Amino acid sequence: MSRSDSGESDLPQNAHHVGSEAELERGESILAEVDGIEIAVYHTEDGYFAISNFCVHQGGPLCEGPVTGTLGQDDDGKLCYEEGTQVVRCPWHGWEFDVETGEHLSRPEYSQPTYDVLVRDGEVYVRW
Repeated sequence: MSRSDSGESDLPQNAHHVGSEAELERGESILAEVDGIEIAVYHTEDGYFAISNFCVHQGGPLCEGPVTGTLGQDDDGKLCYEEGTQVVRCPWHGWEFDVETGEHLSRPEYSQPTYDVLVRDGEVYVRW
């Protein structure tokens, strides 16, 4: 994610407007179509992130799945809930991907395409 308030004049040509910061509150997502590709843009505690909407498994609509933390282990080896990693879970088959990196949580050979997000003067853009 990149953030700058210097205005639209410094936007790259491949920046696509998806909405305003006011429309995309923390914890929410928005779906944008860019050149025929559906991209889900998420506003998390760590910023804005964009990921391909169609799951690499069987094309499920990721944006319809929940965004949560994940399970990890504490120092004693007990399972605990970790909110630091934001994960989107495909509503069709439960495949989970890190919203920031697009990586599948348990199968590193699978990942979702991700895209840069830019914020200019309160407006949110995806770069593809």
